[in-house]
Amino acid sequence: MVATSAGILLHRSGAAGVEVLVAHMGGPFWAKKDEAAWSIPKGEYDPELEDPRAAARREFLEELGVEPPDTQTVELGAFAYASGKRLIVFAADGAGFPASGFEFGLFSLEWPPHSGRLQEFPEVDRVEWLPIDVARTKLVKGQRPVLDALLAHLGADS
Repeated sequence: MVATSAGILLHRSGAAGVEVLVAHMGGPFWAKKDEAAWSIPKGEYDPELEDPRAAARREFLEELGVEPPDTQTVELGAFAYASGKRLIVFAADGAGFPASGFEFGLFSLEWPPHSGRLQEFPEVDRVEWLPIDVARTKLVKGQRPVLDALLAHLGADS
């Protein structure tokens, strides 16, 4: 069965044009990486048991520790990673949403590898508003097409 994730991409108008709220992935693998190490707040769900919009809201809260804005969301589409994993993304106006006050969710990982020791790491370690052109290099490759879908939805240029 192909893994399916859902996420919310907040956007706002900034000095450099459209900005998006993205999260730097946590844990030791991503700690010293910046390019292609950021993600839309998202997570896996079972499409047979949960609505993707509800899953996206739940995952936003689980990853960032705060509720997404209570505003209308628009489905930007389903995006396939090279691995076959699917990501359904919803866009929402995030004007006035601060990139602060987060309590990041945790995950357990055997670290160092083969040590037998489980350690907890934050799912993400920081969140920032980034202009689209900056986000395009920072997002993992499989999520970059979401930015084009957002710009098309907004009728904006990159």
